[in-house]
Amino acid sequence: MIESLGRLLRRIVLWPMALGLSTPSLADCSRAMQVPAAPVGLSMIVSDEGIGGVYHEVLSGITGCSFLFTPVPRARLEAMFENGRADLLIPAARTPRRDEFGYFVPLIYARATLISLNAERAPVRSLQELRERKELRVALVRGFDYGEAYQALIRDLRAQGRLFLDVDPVSVGRMLQAGLADITIMAPSILVGALLADARFKPLIERLRYEPVDELPWVDSGAYISKTSVSEQDRAVLREALEKASRSGIVWKTFQRYYPVGSLADSIKPR
Repeated sequence: MIESLGRLLRRIVLWPMALGLSTPSLADCSRAMQVPAAPVGLSMIVSDEGIGGVYHEVLSGITGCSFLFTPVPRARLEAMFENGRADLLIPAARTPRRDEFGYFVPLIYARATLISLNAERAPVRSLQELRERKELRVALVRGFDYGEAYQALIRDLRAQGRLFLDVDPVSVGRMLQAGLADITIMAPSILVGALLADARFKPLIERLRYEPVDELPWVDSGAYISKTSVSEQDRAVLREALEKASRSGIVWKTFQRYYPVGSLADSIKPR
């Protein structure tokens, strides 16, 4: 049975100790790192109970650094990172635009897919076919980025008047449920995690239809460290700590703790 959100958040302090990691300090990082947090399924949980999730736990287990988490909308998070007002952007898929502003540390492999609730319609086999299927309305999360093919699709759908941008995955799930949109695109783990965290939408999980397309392959997902706001010494400390977390399997084990067995297939896999 999936743990309640409150229970997951209460276990955040215990998990690093269970892994044999020290609690955070400022011994190695010269200052506390600023980490704006936007809801991304169970990868990053932002609720009235606090901030938690997979990557909150991973960062909380890093010895020698402290992290200050601030809840913000996803689109604002991207702007803050680009303007040097965020030290870390996490989680994030690697993209050329983000490479301009930060140094990327891969932690996991992830894949975005087409997701819908309609099991009876004809399959969509490519992004080009989605462009041509003009009867299908597409809802996306503002601020999500899965690379150049994804951004080109956004431009084309906006020109066609078929694009809806919303603030978070739960809002997109609500649009699918209400019949206001037909398809979304994101990593299935993000949408599943968001629906699991909201009891009103858990029944939708069993109805989700996943359609991988070649234009959205497996990509590196992880953390960006700011080029402008983080010193060279602190970047080295953070990079080493995050790479160690990936190599040791901590990131993948934390995902497995949060998600039901089998729910990560075709969405997230270890490096």
